[in-house]
Amino acid sequence: MELLRPGWIPRLSALLALALLPRGALGSCGTPPRLSFAELQDESKAKEEFPVGTTVTYNCRPGYQRVAGQSPTLTCEEKSVWSEPKMFCQGKSCGHPRDLANGKIHITDLLFGSNITFSCDEGFRLVGHNTSLCVIDGTRVTWNHELPFCEAIPCRPPPDIKNGRHSGDSNTEYTYGSTVTYSCNTVPRGTDPFSLIGEASIHCTSDKDQNGIWSGEPPQCKVVKCSNAEVENGRKLSGFGPSYSYQDAITFECEAGHFMVGSHMIVCQANNLWSPPVPTCEKEVCPDLVISHGRVKSGAKPHYVVGDHVTIECYAAYTMPGEPTIHCTDKLKWEPVIPECRLRVYIIIICVIVIAAVMLIVTLVYKKIFSQKGKHVSTSPTAEYTSCKT
Repeated sequence: MELLRPGWIPRLSALLALALLPRGALGSCGTPPRLSFAELQDESKAKEEFPVGTTVTYNCRPGYQRVAGQSPTLTCEEKSVWSEPKMFCQGKSCGHPRDLANGKIHITDLLFGSNITFSCDEGFRLVGHNTSLCVIDGTRVTWNHELPFCEAIPCRPPPDIKNGRHSGDSNTEYTYGSTVTYSCNTVPRGTDPFSLIGEASIHCTSDKDQNGIWSGEPPQCKVVKCSNAEVENGRKLSGFGPSYSYQDAITFECEAGHFMVGSHMIVCQANNLWSPPVPTCEKEVCPDLVISHGRVKSGAKPHYVVGDHVTIECYAAYTMPGEPTIHCTDKLKWEPVIPECRLRVYIIIICVIVIAAVMLIVTLVYKKIFSQKGKHVSTSPTAEYTSCKT
């Protein structure tokens, strides 16, 4: 027979020897790995040792379902290690929730264990839970919180004001973005009118906690009267009065030969005062005369205006190279330029000579003193003999 060929005899002998080996002689694996998405079948849970070649089967955990084409088994392989587990179970889907009106649903995944978040558009706030988790519900999975809703942020009715009113009414519902405009009551003819102080309109907005608030304080209606403003050496170009109320303006200009200090336009403010303050018109003046080594001979004044003439003279020993008479032009400049007083040439020469002479005298005196210190006083023998004889 073919099975009894000589080549098969060694193979059959090896297989028979393996079959007769004691259980576990080829090695074994320990407890199979614990998987987050599946668990061992009951018959394998109680075992602690699995011989090489043993196969164990897993069942998907609650919330998971089988992946088609993937085997739910692991095998104890050579070297006593379990085969690499595949993802043979995947999370069940909770499905897409319905759309969130006036808001958005932020989704990264819809499977078991995933989390979705909700947010509202500007002007709306979330009522309900801002997150939902895909959890187990019996044999299925579902979102653990109902879909929230987005409501328009409400504001209380706008505040009323004295001597005025706003554009809303008692039946109006105020929500984010609503606007009201204020106006002042009319008064009988001949009576001072009310002025609207502040922003005429305010709108419904929200704070950091998404509570509805108005954008600012309402305006006020009050009587504002500013006094008449006059400028000496100036005149009004607009705003001739005779009375002035809130936000009324006056513009001024100065007469010829004067310049304005301050703003040319002033506005009546809520405190019954002008802002900026009423300007002044000052005379146009040329720069003050500063003359070194000289003075103004004629035409001297505290301030010089256009057309003024002055004559300048220098002190003794100084000379003037320019014109002595100058005048203030309409450009507020002196013409010709302010002259300078310069020391005369012969004075400079005399000073040089005097300095040289002084230096020469000092030198001679110094040399004389030095030569006297170097001499020694001596007495002749004849004088000494005469003195003794006497």
